[in-house]
Amino acid sequence: MAAAAAAAVGGPQPPQAEMPAPGLALDKAATAAHLKAALSRPDNRAGAEELQALLERVLSAERPLAAAADGEEAAAAGGGGGPGAAEEEALEWCKCLLAGGGGYDEFCAAVRAYDPAALCGLVWTANFVAYRCRTCGISPCMSLCAECFHQGDHTGHDFNMFRSQAGGACDCGDSNVMRESGFCKRHQIKSSSNIPCVPKDLLMMSEFVLPRFIFCLIQYLREGYNEPAADVPSEKDLNKVLQLLEPQISFLEDLTKMGGAMRSVLTQVLTNQQSYKDLTSGLGENAYARKSHEKYLIALKSSGLTYPEDKLVYGIQEPSAGTSTLAVQGFAGATGTLGQLDSSDEEDQDGSQGLGKRKRVKLSSNTKDQSIMDVLKHKSFLEELLFWTIKYEFPQKMVTFLLNMLPDQEYKVAFTKTFVQHYAFIMKTLKKSHESDTMSNRIVHISVQLFSNEELARQVTEECQLLDIMVTVLLYMMESCLIKSELQDEENSLHVVVNCGEALLKNNTYWPLVSDFINILSHQSVAKRFLEDHGLLVTWMNFVSFFQGMNLNKRELNEHVEFESQTYYAAFAAELEACAQPMWGLLSHCKVRETQEYTRNVVRYCLEALQDWFDAINFVDEPAPNQVTFHLPLHRYYAMFLSKAVKCQELDLDSVLPDQEMLMKLMIHPLQIQASLAEIHSNMWVRNGLQIKGQAMTYVQSHFCNSMIDPDIYLLQVCASRLDPDYFISSVFERFKVVDLLTMASQHQNTVLDAEHERSMLEGALTFLVILLSLRLHLGMSDDEILRAEMVAQLCMNDRTHSSLLDLIPENPNPKSGIIPGSYSFESVLSAVADFKAPVFEPGGSMQQGMYTPKAEVWDHEFDPVMVILRTVYRRDVQSAMDRYTAFLKQSGKFPGNPWPPYKKRTPLHPSYKGLMRLLHCKTLHIVLFTLLYKILMDHQNLSEHVLCMVLYLIELGLENSAEEESDEEASVGGPERCHDSWFPGSNLVSNMRHFINYVRVRVPETAPEVKRDSPASTSSDSLGSLQNSGTAQVFSLVAERRKKFQEIINRNSSEANQVVRPKTSNKWSAPGSAPPLTTAILEIKESILSLLIKLHHKLSGKQNSYYPAWLDDIEILIQPDIPKYSHGDGITAVERILLKAALQSRMNKRIIEEICRKVTPPVPPKKITAAEKKTLDKEERRQKARERQQKLLAEFASRQKSFMETAMDVDSPESDIPMEITTAEPQVSEAVYDCVICGQSGPSSEDRPTGLVVLLQASSVLGQCRDNIEPKKLPITEEEQIYPWDTCAAVHDVRLSLLQRYFKDSSCLLAVSIGWEGGVYVQTCGHTLHIDCHKSYMESLRNDQVLQGFSVDKGEFTCPLCRQFANSVLPCYPGSNVENNLWQRPSNKSIQDLIKEVEELQGRPGAFPSETNLSKEMESVMKDIKNTTQKKYRDYSKTPGSPDNDFLFMYSVARTNLELELIHRGGNLCSGGASTAGKRSCLNQLFHVLALHMRLYSIDSEYNPWRKLTQLLEEMNSQLGNEEQQPEVPILYHDVTSLLLIQILMMPQPLRKDHFTCIVKVLFTLLYTQGLVALSVKCNEDDRSAWKHTGALKKNTCDAEKSYEVLLSFVIRELSKGKLYHEEGTQECATISPIAWSPESTEKYLQDFCLHFLRITSLLQHHLFGEDLPSCQEEEEFSVLSSCLGLLPTFYQTEHPFISASCLDWPVPAFDIISQWCFEINSFTERHAEQGKALLIQESRWKLPHLLQLPENYNTIFQYYHRKTCSVCTKVPKDPAVCLVCGTFVCLKGLCCKQQSYCECVLHSQNCGAGTGIFLLINASVIIIIRGHRFCLWGSVYLDAHGEEDRDLRRGKPLYICKERYKVLEQQWISHTFDHINKRWGPHYNGL
Repeated sequence: MAAAAAAAVGGPQPPQAEMPAPGLALDKAATAAHLKAALSRPDNRAGAEELQALLERVLSAERPLAAAADGEEAAAAGGGGGPGAAEEEALEWCKCLLAGGGGYDEFCAAVRAYDPAALCGLVWTANFVAYRCRTCGISPCMSLCAECFHQGDHTGHDFNMFRSQAGGACDCGDSNVMRESGFCKRHQIKSSSNIPCVPKDLLMMSEFVLPRFIFCLIQYLREGYNEPAADVPSEKDLNKVLQLLEPQISFLEDLTKMGGAMRSVLTQVLTNQQSYKDLTSGLGENAYARKSHEKYLIALKSSGLTYPEDKLVYGIQEPSAGTSTLAVQGFAGATGTLGQLDSSDEEDQDGSQGLGKRKRVKLSSNTKDQSIMDVLKHKSFLEELLFWTIKYEFPQKMVTFLLNMLPDQEYKVAFTKTFVQHYAFIMKTLKKSHESDTMSNRIVHISVQLFSNEELARQVTEECQLLDIMVTVLLYMMESCLIKSELQDEENSLHVVVNCGEALLKNNTYWPLVSDFINILSHQSVAKRFLEDHGLLVTWMNFVSFFQGMNLNKRELNEHVEFESQTYYAAFAAELEACAQPMWGLLSHCKVRETQEYTRNVVRYCLEALQDWFDAINFVDEPAPNQVTFHLPLHRYYAMFLSKAVKCQELDLDSVLPDQEMLMKLMIHPLQIQASLAEIHSNMWVRNGLQIKGQAMTYVQSHFCNSMIDPDIYLLQVCASRLDPDYFISSVFERFKVVDLLTMASQHQNTVLDAEHERSMLEGALTFLVILLSLRLHLGMSDDEILRAEMVAQLCMNDRTHSSLLDLIPENPNPKSGIIPGSYSFESVLSAVADFKAPVFEPGGSMQQGMYTPKAEVWDHEFDPVMVILRTVYRRDVQSAMDRYTAFLKQSGKFPGNPWPPYKKRTPLHPSYKGLMRLLHCKTLHIVLFTLLYKILMDHQNLSEHVLCMVLYLIELGLENSAEEESDEEASVGGPERCHDSWFPGSNLVSNMRHFINYVRVRVPETAPEVKRDSPASTSSDSLGSLQNSGTAQVFSLVAERRKKFQEIINRNSSEANQVVRPKTSNKWSAPGSAPPLTTAILEIKESILSLLIKLHHKLSGKQNSYYPAWLDDIEILIQPDIPKYSHGDGITAVERILLKAALQSRMNKRIIEEICRKVTPPVPPKKITAAEKKTLDKEERRQKARERQQKLLAEFASRQKSFMETAMDVDSPESDIPMEITTAEPQVSEAVYDCVICGQSGPSSEDRPTGLVVLLQASSVLGQCRDNIEPKKLPITEEEQIYPWDTCAAVHDVRLSLLQRYFKDSSCLLAVSIGWEGGVYVQTCGHTLHIDCHKSYMESLRNDQVLQGFSVDKGEFTCPLCRQFANSVLPCYPGSNVENNLWQRPSNKSIQDLIKEVEELQGRPGAFPSETNLSKEMESVMKDIKNTTQKKYRDYSKTPGSPDNDFLFMYSVARTNLELELIHRGGNLCSGGASTAGKRSCLNQLFHVLALHMRLYSIDSEYNPWRKLTQLLEEMNSQLGNEEQQPEVPILYHDVTSLLLIQILMMPQPLRKDHFTCIVKVLFTLLYTQGLVALSVKCNEDDRSAWKHTGALKKNTCDAEKSYEVLLSFVIRELSKGKLYHEEGTQECATISPIAWSPESTEKYLQDFCLHFLRITSLLQHHLFGEDLPSCQEEEEFSVLSSCLGLLPTFYQTEHPFISASCLDWPVPAFDIISQWCFEINSFTERHAEQGKALLIQESRWKLPHLLQLPENYNTIFQYYHRKTCSVCTKVPKDPAVCLVCGTFVCLKGLCCKQQSYCECVLHSQNCGAGTGIFLLINASVIIIIRGHRFCLWGSVYLDAHGEEDRDLRRGKPLYICKERYKVLEQQWISHTFDHINKRWGPHYNGL
């Protein structure tokens, strides 16, 4: 730190060396001790001065930081050592001085002992894993560190784990934030009494040293900050400074961790105003200090902070005349110097947006806000430290230090006040910042700790005007991005709105400030202050009005919009966060009657703001056409407070409602939104692009709906209940632009709407009316009823998972809580309305999650289409709900046909809203309903069933809610009222229903059919006139007149408004000149609503006179009506229900219905079809026919595909018992016939045009994972548990091969074993064949097709053209004929000796490779593919690289791998028998041909051929031992018999004869049996051996001695005793082998087990080569069944005897001779290597089936161990840790740290562990990822939560439990190698995982 540690700085003098530097370094401890002693004396002035001088020297910040970064300058400045040396030196000094001469570590320990803190206070940064328990939390922001959480008891609580986004701190021990019951063991309140008092001298030095240290840090910060020249802060420089200061800040951070005692010292230092003043005033003679102070002032000034002496200037605001500087000083306590505002700084950034700024924003009081924005005065270290923290944009280290101090209560208060004081400055810095995201997170990291505490928030609100500051700062922040609003009156509008395209809104920069505001409003005491303060409310409404009408959409009428703006995201987010969430926060405190006053305040200022808004946009009564904004926060504030007032505070609604005129204005914009929604869904806005649909969806989406559409609908309901109903209804139809449609005429003209949109707009209008009239969310439903209705609606659309339900049900958004109010009620409602469907697994299909599905009674009584329509984001969900409802009714037998949406009785209305029902009883609506019924009956303009449904729904609603005074209806029928209105006599629906309308005058185009009709001549003209008076009218004029009349009422006194309105209204209805002229026609109607309904009934049922009043049969119906609240059925039942209700409500209606039914109704006239209509009909018909043809074709194709699927695709069902042989069964066909799936031709495979099987070749290490113990290994979850691969099959085989290679000749070793346990090639097929030339052209076409996903054609990958199964090669089919096969299989009667000779001869013939045919080329190329499938290291085991022995070994091992894997797929044994699991899908036959063809190229020298050793006695036994110098061959008893079998068979010319096969098997069985005897003899101890030797010798001369195991065993023991095999077993061996009592039974069982594996493999081979079925059997008889199936058992064998394995032996040469020959080889080897000799003896094959690692029950155990575990390679904690589920290796996913040769660790591991297949569990996501070669896919999770759901990325953080079924599915796919077929979403990983 200091330029030179010894240089005392006293002004600008040259440094004098007073003390030699080395001595000083040496004696730090002594100096410290000396000073401490000096300071402990009562008179410590001298000591203090001495210490100050020393500190002045050591902690001088004079050496500039820049120099520290640059060596030369440092040297020039006289600083020795490298950069940073001085700083370290200074830190050392500080540590020494603090410890007062003792050791620093002991000092730390001593201080910790006095830690009284009962708070945890652990501070963490982003991405830390923390917990939140809603059961224990008081504040919604409460969080716990993992340690405190696990130490506390939270069983059964509602908690979750989360990844911190912005950082946070642990609240354990803080009873302000959480309940004490949740504290962990460490922080359960300690009483302060048992903490000893801190001794004075312990921290005395700290009190002297720390002020200097902190001052030094501040000087560095001042020094390092250079005001950026341009607008771009040089982040690089700032970061450089911060890096250099890292050690100092870390030192402070360590101090805070010493506990409470040290923290209180630090608090004293940081808040002491005196020491700050002394050190920083810059008045001393020290030039450096002065310079530093100047830098500080410059920084203040450049931050736009002001001197109070100057006039107050802010931006462009003219200073008001009476601004008193004193007021400002009083507020800021400003006495000293302050920074000066630099106005350009604020302005130049956004000069372009100047126009928004011209609007003077009304602020509550100029001076106050001014001072909030611009005055800062620092009085303590803490304040200046925070200032620099902000200036440097919240460096993480500083934030952590400041937060670490919070457990100290005194500090907490001081810091909070400081934070509030700097609030405006934080906002300015944030706005300028380039890293606003990081900065936002850091700000919230701090503020959430301060403002979540109610006590603290209240204190700051009272003492520091927190609310004023916050609201003002928010207002100023938004002011910088205002633009002129274009809503309504573009030219003259005075309204300004935020510009959603600005970075401030687009990047959510305002988020931290809004989030703080929401946070403090959640405290009742603070919210009450806010609601009482009128000035604040005015300012806040001002703020909200900036968002009113933002993001205006204008409908594009001509061109499609060029650039789709995406600003709507910003707009919706801003309204939700900045307006709605604070509103919900305030509403949560207005729950009781006592809070009425608050609501009155809000409503009052809200209405004022709305009035101002209407004035500003010059709004009169008509909204401007073709524009819509979805953002009306002022309307919504007003609506929500009204709703709360009526629901909770018992306020009288009328007392808070404005006059009629204001209500009319209020309703216009929300209604405009509803109409626009219908327009958008009718595709009238398509030219605006997709984003407008996005807005319509967001508006109703679950997170927004209760802050957007719900308040809008509620506000419209309020308006409707208070306005004239005729006016309201006509406004609705006018807004929806369908007035012209509502005419009786069959043709009409619509001036404002295209014909194709009319129907959907009419549906929209009616749907809106239905929702408006039947929705009760804010009109009387209780919270639980609302929750239930929401839940039912969501469940009816689709089955839902628990989490998606939580997400879809709009919470009552208590801001930021993440708490669903009453989540207990959530669970109880859920269990009441839904059944849980556990997750299901379709084998080979996708995995389902646990779902909730509606109970039957919900469909029966609660399904509510209105709620569904309101809540659907996608229109298809409405259809989905109806389909599900229909299915339920069919299934339960309640209704067979196509039901209509059911009619549901509503919750009763709250009395305040009774007026809403007047809408149903107004003439306008009745005229509309009558007209629509008539049009539907006459089939005009193809009106949809949906329209009829809504019309009937409205009629039914009207009957349900009819007025009571219907009793005296008969009296009032005549009377003068009748003529008053030309349509209906009164406004009551019940009486209007029966009113007959005779004639209607309509205006129609001259072309309309009505015009041609003559007026009814039968009546005389005068009677016609009288008729007209009573029953003729026009709908149009009615609507227009009514509006005119109503406007007149309102505008009586303001004549000027009249003039505006009149022309507009009249204008609206005159048709444009271009249309054909309208004439008036008179229609004869003579119907009433009732008669129309009855005719409709006939029309719907298709029968004449189908309606018969039910009460005529059963009069009871009228007396005790049993009308269900909820009814299923279609249109017919709906009509019947309505007529019944009408009859019930009035006797007159009943009478009229009966009358109508008595008259026989005339048939409905058939529709006349115009030419145009005919054309469309023809078109439809043609389409229909085409569709049918297509369906037929598809069905045919589907059935073909299905039959193929059944045979081919049973990937996971080994039970499939449809063996489909590739060869056909008819004996007369000589050749096998194949179908090519590409060209569709069938024919044999020939040499020139070979056919091939579609195959997938993949390298596999599954076999190598078999272990010999049944218990699967567990995934390690502690450091102790480790998995070692020593006991895997692969490891054991490896060890064996290398042991053989040490002692024997290499070429012979390579014939004695098989490889391919790791990296073996597995071949599988889907069973489809294709011509190889067709395949090549298919690949060519794939290569040219660019849109390929998931596989790489260049690597030869493709999907089968028929079944789309993944494949990468084609295996040629060998041309063969079946007849031949049959010949080969006939048993011959040759003796075994003859056969042996034949076999030897056939093997000896060199296999010339067939001539160059297409077939042979393909055989070669597929062999190449097979080799390239696996890595080189899995092919080359020879000591001499490139030796042909390698290829030979590899080829027969491929056959072995495939046989072994098939055995595993069958469950490890052949008991189930039957055809292969893949009768059709096995390709072993073809594979064998290819392998044999290649193997026969390598002939084995006849003398090395093991066949001779097996079948001949060799004379010259001793000659082999003579030549010592060369390594001997592998003794035949060390050979692996299965390998020998494959070698022998593949060396024969194909196709093989059955008797040769049997001969080979018999010979090999003798060897195998002998190996078993040898192994057994080694297993038993010396006594057993001598016993065996003895008993066997006695029986040696019996007739079948060669078939008695006892004789053979004793002979083996006798022979081997000649060598040293049994000798060197000291006592230690006996201990290891368990002393088994070898009874004849156990011996027999041992020998059978030893041979069984070989028999299984051989039987499989026989099954594939000769197509014989495998017999099924019990496990205990497997041996005998297989051996007889293989022809080892003589046919005459008697089954009565207990079966003995030896009876299968058939020795080709005398047994004892050949055995002694074999034993001789072993003895000659054990002479030298007895130990190895024993190890190499083949043990019985004891491998169990392969398994993945066993996983723990609870995911948390995995997560806690692995997510902080360090990687063994790079020793860092990986960002994305993963663990291999096959071997348990821990790897870094995507970690560049562990990359090798451009392969990341997971890919590398998948190659080493699984030969290209890796199965990894991603620790941080709980998901399993599969790597297969160059592709990967996300498989899903095997851990599910309590509701059967995955939690990918642990977003919800609920406890997860293993799902055993899923894990089994995963393991099954791994073993059966079907990842490629079953998982669909693959992508390339480019080695980057």
